[in-house]
Amino acid sequence: MFDLRYHVASLAAVFLALIIGILVGVGISDRGLVDSAKSKFLQDEVASLQQRLDNQATQSADQTRARAATQTFINQTYPALARNRLKGKQIAVVFVGTDKGGILRSSVDGALRDAGAEQVRLRALNMPIDVKQLEAALENQPAAAGLRGKANLEALGHALGEELVIGGDTPLWDSLIDSSSLVEHRLGGSEMPADGVVVVRTASPQHGATSKLLLGLYEGLGATGAPAVGAEQTDAPTSATKAFERGGLSTVDDVDTPVGRLALLLLLAGQPGGHYGVKDSATDGALPPLPLRPAGAGG
Repeated sequence: MFDLRYHVASLAAVFLALIIGILVGVGISDRGLVDSAKSKFLQDEVASLQQRLDNQATQSADQTRARAATQTFINQTYPALARNRLKGKQIAVVFVGTDKGGILRSSVDGALRDAGAEQVRLRALNMPIDVKQLEAALENQPAAAGLRGKANLEALGHALGEELVIGGDTPLWDSLIDSSSLVEHRLGGSEMPADGVVVVRTASPQHGATSKLLLGLYEGLGATGAPAVGAEQTDAPTSATKAFERGGLSTVDDVDTPVGRLALLLLLAGQPGGHYGVKDSATDGALPPLPLRPAGAGG
């Protein structure tokens, strides 16, 4: 997405370069090596660029005020906009890392509650994975044929992602839950299909074997056709949005704010996928399109 801040910064850099050019030119012209026409050309260029910079700064200030006004409006109207937005929807939640306390847990739980959604299941994953433990847990599981070993970690993650959303028979998850090799904490069963899924990362960025499994997991969550959204808080120590994006998830980078919670709810309700929030990763703006309220969603 075009960002006016970068354009203003670029103009400022060019402006500075031209000023330096004029200073150098003046120094050289004092020795008779540059004529006055060249100096005038540089001065005219600086004047033109200064005007453009002033215009862009004015536009930037206007956009900042408009963005602040929008955020204020959403903050004040969030309860009405969220109410019953996901009424009757079954939403699964995956924590990459612990789900104990913290602003991410309360933000996601609060948003789903505000929208009338039911949290059909929650899975918090041990990070990093122990490949040998995973292989041992899946050793006698027929559904794991072709999914064991380091070379198949992405495929295993993909299958786990699909199982988590589709529900019903989930032999892979059942094996891993029974052995505690992947799942740190869980809530809810596996029978009901999920209408959408939220992924949050509380662990530090993962590498090697664990990153391969997670990439497959994200891809599998998004492959079912149900909305799949990776969410993080505004001041996340290390952003997970790039990892979520590589896995094909939509993202919200400010779920700890009313605007971010509304973006999450709109994505789970089926609005166009994308990357929303306030950081550079938010290439689609602050919010997905805001549709009319669903029928019977008053009160």
